[in-house]
Amino acid sequence: MKSPVVKRSIVIAGHKTSVSLEDAFWKGLKEIATGREMTLSDLVASIDTDRRHGNLSSAIRLFVLDYYRAQLGEARGAQGVSREAGARSAPSVLRAD
Repeated sequence: MKSPVVKRSIVIAGHKTSVSLEDAFWKGLKEIATGREMTLSDLVASIDTDRRHGNLSSAIRLFVLDYYRAQLGEARGAQGVSREAGARSAPSVLRAD
């Protein structure tokens, strides 16, 4: 059975490293980089610089999750939907920052 995790090499701050992520996270990361007019390497380098705990793969997953959760929150805000009005929300994710 093929693993959903894809291992890719990427250059960060001039050195090559391997990162293992599920394909959906790679796609999300590429979308975010394109939207910010950044290279994938530059975006991963900024995530690497900002992380406080855990490995790079975990930091990338949390970054992508936070990005899309923020977009969902903005979309709900624009529609006037709130938790108090009975809207369903995604379960919270605990982070050790």
